Amino acid sequence: MRPGAAVAFHDLAPKLDSFRDAVLDGLSRPQKRIPCRFLYDERGSDLFEAICETPEYYPTRTEMGILRRHARDMARLIGPDATLIEYGSGAGQKVKLLLRALERPFGYAGIEVSREILLRATDDLSLDWPRLDVVAICADFLTPVSLPQSLLRGAGRRVAFFPGSSIGNFTPTEAARFLRQCRDMVGPGGGMLIGVDLKKDEARLDAAYNDKAGVTEAFTLNLLDRINRELDADFAVDRFAHDAKYQPAVGRVAIHIRSLADQTVTVAGRRFNFAEGEGIHTEDSWKYAVADFQELARSAGYRPVACWTDSEDLFSVHYLAA
Repeated sequence: MRPGAAVAFHDLAPKLDSFRDAVLDGLSRPQKRIPCRFLYDERGSDLFEAICETPEYYPTRTEMGILRRHARDMARLIGPDATLIEYGSGAGQKVKLLLRALERPFGYAGIEVSREILLRATDDLSLDWPRLDVVAICADFLTPVSLPQSLLRGAGRRVAFFPGSSIGNFTPTEAARFLRQCRDMVGPGGGMLIGVDLKKDEARLDAAYNDKAGVTEAFTLNLLDRINRELDADFAVDRFAHDAKYQPAVGRVAIHIRSLADQTVTVAGRRFNFAEGEGIHTEDSWKYAVADFQELARSAGYRPVACWTDSEDLFSVHYLAA
């Protein structure tokens, strides 16, 4: 950390064995799959930040615009002396917009699986807000995490902050389970501010997940580089391709790594066969209508209070009361 930063660091990150077990288990299934959280090693996190700058990928700049226009309204709902708990904190740019609008923010906890990205972001926050109690929690946010006592002493409301439409990586059933987990974290009277991508034209979504510069493809295929590096594997990365398609009937973008030929790959001493065209499922991105997401939130124990969208109705930010 840079001199002057004051960040309490709690390292609860999954160990290498959990990555190994997930990969070996996933590649052994009839439909091969690897959980999307493993896309975000240090290089993967940097590549995702680069995706957010591509012209086709609208969610980040659209959500940032919503936050800039409505941060004061959001801050009024959150109230003074609040503690923010950010899931998948990433580079921390969005939470800065919110912190600037809040009245006397008390504390901040960033929960992020990438240790390097997490420490970089919380270091910056600590220097920019020296009176803020900043905690970095390196963890898989699908696993319930206890807040440190320092943050539980805050007099204001606890509010979960989950920007970036990452809720779309879960099936609706998984999303409801995660929302309930967040509700338990913030407690009675707490809240949640969450970004949700909206259903829209199929061509717009297919372009967003297949940018012309190939950044999204590099992000997806980086998973194979990580497996090669960390699990003594021999994926020939150029014999696989990124494949992302929107499925309008169910409202999701499904992302796979497709094998371009019949081939055999060794991972951690085990051999796996791939047929030409066979995929490894890495990620889904579910899209919602505003009313559908609000109904999902109600089922998880929240009362929808406010929803902000952009002029094209591409994206939404919701404030939910626990």
